[in-house]
Amino acid sequence: MTRIQPVLAVTPGEPAGIGPEIVLRYHAQHPELPLIVVADPDLLRQTASSLSLDLAIRDWQPGMSIAAGELACKAVRLAQAACPGRLNPQNAAYVLNTLRQAVSLVQDGHAAALVTGPVHKGVINESGFPFSGHTEFLAELAGVKQVVMMLATRGLRVTLVTTHLPLREVADALTCEQLESVIRITEESLRTRFDIRQPRLQVLGLNPHAGEGGHLGSEDAEIIIPVLDRLRGEGLLLDGPVPADTAFNPDRIARCDAVVAMYHDQGLPVLKHMGFGRAVNITLGLPFIRTSVDHGTALDLAGSGRADTGSLDEAVIAATRMAVQDLASRGQAG
Repeated sequence: MTRIQPVLAVTPGEPAGIGPEIVLRYHAQHPELPLIVVADPDLLRQTASSLSLDLAIRDWQPGMSIAAGELACKAVRLAQAACPGRLNPQNAAYVLNTLRQAVSLVQDGHAAALVTGPVHKGVINESGFPFSGHTEFLAELAGVKQVVMMLATRGLRVTLVTTHLPLREVADALTCEQLESVIRITEESLRTRFDIRQPRLQVLGLNPHAGEGGHLGSEDAEIIIPVLDRLRGEGLLLDGPVPADTAFNPDRIARCDAVVAMYHDQGLPVLKHMGFGRAVNITLGLPFIRTSVDHGTALDLAGSGRADTGSLDEAVIAATRMAVQDLASRGQAG
C-alpha cells in the first residue's frame, strides 16, 4: 500500500447481505486505514458483536480526524432492523440514501474516493425505485451523461460499451456515438487515473468472427470499424475489431492496457474466471473516484462470518492508488 493514505468513504450496500460483515472485517484487518463508513451505526455495532469484533465505532462529524484503529460512521438510519439473509424492501431507500450521503462526502472534499459494497437491484426495484445499478445511479447523482463500467483484476482490465441490457437489445444500443464515447473515456482514464502514458486498447467485435466481412452481422463493418479508423487518425492506439473468441489469449492481453467489450457477458466472464474474488469494479467518467467489489450480496453467506474480503481489499487498493495519482496530478501529493 502506498505511503499516503487518503480518507475513503465506504458504503456497505444491502444491509441483509455480506456488505456490513466484509467492511467490518476488513477494517479489523487494516485498522490503520482512514475510512468513513456510511451506514446505520446500530447495524455496524450489531454486526461487529456477531463477529466478536471489538471495534471503536465513532459518529463522524465534519473536520473530525480519524485515529488509527477507529472506525468513523456517517450515520444513516435503517427503516427497519436488518436480518442477515432476508431482504426487506422497506430498507431500499436506506441503501440509496447511503450512496447519496457518500457521494456528498467525496464531492465536499471530506473523502478522496468512494468504495461501494454490493447492493441488491431486485429488492430496490421491488420497493418502487427504478434502479439498474450503481454505475447508472452514480452518474445521475453526479450529473454526468456518460460513464463507463470497468472491471479489473491483475493482468486484465475490461470496459463495457453497453452494461445491464437484455442480450436482444444490445445491437440496437450500439451506436457510433456510444462506442466513441466509451473508448475516449477509457483511454483518458488510463492516462489520468492509472498513469499510463500511451494506453493501447483492444476493441472487441460484436458478432462472431467480428462479423465475418458482413456475413455474420453488419454492426462491425458499419459501426465499429469506422469509429476505430477515425480515432486511430487522432493518434489513439487501438486494435480491432478483434473476435471475442481469440481476444483473451495471453499474448493479446499482454499487448494491451484494457479490453473494450461490446456487452456485459462478452468480457466479464473471462475477467471473473481470471480473478473472481480479487477483481474490482471501477466507474470511469465520474468527477470523483469510485470503486466497488466485483460480487453480489451473497445472502446465503450473510451472518455466517465466512464472507471473503478479497475483492474489498482490491477495491480499497485501487481507490487509494487512484486518489494518490489524482493528488499528484494536481500537485498536492506529499
